Amino acid sequence: MKLATFTDSSGTRVGVVQGDGIVDLASAAPDLPREMTALLGAGPDALAAAARASDGATTIPLADVRLEAPIGRPPKIMAVGLNYADHVAEAGLETPKLPLVFNKQPTSVIGPSDPFHMPRVSSALDYEGELGVVIGRRCRHVPKDRAVEAIAGYVVLNDVTVRDWQLRTPTWTIGKSFDTHCPMGPWITTADEVDDPHSLGIKTWVNDELRQSSNTKHLIFDAFTLVEHLSTAFTLEPGDVIATGTPGGVGIAMKPPKLLVVGDVVKIAIERLGEIENHVIEEPADTAVIA
Repeated sequence: MKLATFTDSSGTRVGVVQGDGIVDLASAAPDLPREMTALLGAGPDALAAAARASDGATTIPLADVRLEAPIGRPPKIMAVGLNYADHVAEAGLETPKLPLVFNKQPTSVIGPSDPFHMPRVSSALDYEGELGVVIGRRCRHVPKDRAVEAIAGYVVLNDVTVRDWQLRTPTWTIGKSFDTHCPMGPWITTADEVDDPHSLGIKTWVNDELRQSSNTKHLIFDAFTLVEHLSTAFTLEPGDVIATGTPGGVGIAMKPPKLLVVGDVVKIAIERLGEIENHVIEEPADTAVIA
């Protein structure tokens, strides 16, 4: 099942993508929550009800709706650095002995086709195509062999990075968390539709130039290991997102570096999960505001 958050003239709600259309769960299953985190939090029975309700239901053409980030404001976004060997090599660093974990702020999230900002305080903007893992059940101390039970599904994600801000301090959160710097989508492909999340091709293009081409089988710490590791320390909750790390081919490591500029288009595709495509724009003046 492909669970999406979408907007049309009737508002924003959740649906099930089928081919070139989407089933509006607000109509097909009105008793279910209309927001993704709440739907996931309602548990496996709610997801099973969504699947039943969407089977054979009328669809709205995808061309007539706007796909939003599947989870507009995740409770937590946990990301992992240096998790592909070729990325470790291009960075000139040692392979981590444990997952190198940092946070992206929930306010960084945008949808699969929304533009992201060139910050007014930097021009060192870079892309990182990644597999995102969406947590579906509240859990703690999850053993690796049961991690799949905690996973609702998977998304395509861009861990957009402001390199100079990232490297100013030992912790990377600021440089990874600028507003608009976590495009994700296009939907959540539920775990039951992904036989093995560690055998998926992943590619990133900038203006039709292929920059990253790898496979999730090359993850140093795989998705199940990350669930085990993170849940050792804190409770994972429905709607939490784990960005599993990027393969080699980031702009800063190219010779010479090829960082993003305004007008660039970044497309990231993961086998069986779909693709996201986002333009780089100047940070608008109206972001300076005290509400």
